[in-house]
Amino acid sequence: MTRTVLVARLDNAGDVLLQGPLVRAVAAGAERVVFLASPQGTSAAGLLPGVDSVLTWHCPWIDGAPQPVDAADIAALTERVRAEGVDEAVISTSFHQSPLPLALVLRTAGVARVSAISVDYPGSLLDVRHRVDDDLPEPERALSLARAAGFELPPGDDGRLAVRRPLPAIDQPPGYVVLHPGASVPARAWPAERCAAAVDELTDAGWRVLVTGGPGERQLTAAVAGSRGVDLGGETSLAEMAALLDGAAAVVVGNTGPAHLAAAVGTPVVSLFSPVVPAVRWAPYGVPTVLLGDQSAPCRDTRARECPVPGHPCLSSVTAADVVAAVEKLVTA
Repeated sequence: MTRTVLVARLDNAGDVLLQGPLVRAVAAGAERVVFLASPQGTSAAGLLPGVDSVLTWHCPWIDGAPQPVDAADIAALTERVRAEGVDEAVISTSFHQSPLPLALVLRTAGVARVSAISVDYPGSLLDVRHRVDDDLPEPERALSLARAAGFELPPGDDGRLAVRRPLPAIDQPPGYVVLHPGASVPARAWPAERCAAAVDELTDAGWRVLVTGGPGERQLTAAVAGSRGVDLGGETSLAEMAALLDGAAAVVVGNTGPAHLAAAVGTPVVSLFSPVVPAVRWAPYGVPTVLLGDQSAPCRDTRARECPVPGHPCLSSVTAADVVAAVEKLVTA
């Protein structure tokens, strides 16, 4: 059994949650798992079963709003990794990210064995250079890396997403739907006016609608909730959000972190999915899902952060009635 293994994923919270099966496989073959996460992903890393400690680091070659490269910062990370006594590392990246800069840093920290998916020649930076079909769902892609590195899920583990339990207690009676209008990337957000209309129509259909969002989305959640929804914008930690989603009949959300958090607690998802990235890779994993949005829209596979097509047709074509019908389909299945 390897003593201490570092698992790295340095982008957003949703991306970290998708590493759950990989982490559990590594944990089954290690005495201790250290997770290296971005500031945006740290809370999610702490929710993953199998993680023993979390290191937070702002990565200048992966973050969407990168800070300048700072030699002192890189040196400090090297010392932090060395202090953790890391014997081995598994670097998880999205298909468009390179693991090699981090592999170099980890080598200088004395990490003896490093595994990653890489299309580029790694020289002596990687011991395991894994190659994989990019059109796998992200959790399966990550798990294939763990297996290539020699780690397998323990017997009885179904490979789905998961979070640590017990979750915090929440004061919400059953019979509600969560609607999360925000998205980390604007091109993936359903228009706010459609979200507000969905709150009204879901309420008319007999649902209590809880509208969630981060601290910077309070204005959005207030507008969407209106007078009929329950505005919870900025009021929940990630663990409390998980508990809220766990109690929901269904979650209405775009391709953003709470979609994967809903999947991790086993709640059905109405996925308002903009095709700027492929649904086969990034749709909610392992739970009943209704995928809404024009998957053949002109923005398909552009990875655009801002919608490149006037009118945002891939998602503006989805109506509130479509969402109500999708919720009813999921809860009666």
